[in-house]
Amino acid sequence: MSDKFFFKGRKTPKPQYGESGYNTKRTLKPGTDVNPLVLVVADEARQQQVQQLLDEHKLIGLITIDATQAEDIRQLDVIINKPTTQTVDAKPNRNEPCPCGSKQKYKKCCGAN
Repeated sequence: MSDKFFFKGRKTPKPQYGESGYNTKRTLKPGTDVNPLVLVVADEARQQQVQQLLDEHKLIGLITIDATQAEDIRQLDVIINKPTTQTVDAKPNRNEPCPCGSKQKYKKCCGAN
């Protein structure tokens, strides 16, 4: 049988292979050999503290000591203090025991609106 009995219109061409399966515009992960963090601190004592943070988190950074500029370690703060996903406990079903400890079903105790 030919295709003309099942649909009207033109056949859609097959997709072209090539770069469709690869993310060619990805960015490099900061804090690696290829893309080190650029940090500015005011003195040597602070440089040692920041280097210790980099070593703890296994990151690589270029630390510059410059007392004339303000301290800039924002890139390090962003990587270290990533926000966590909030999770919410599931609401109990109607016929389960109430979590308040009243030994009643949830629908008779706290679930009654």
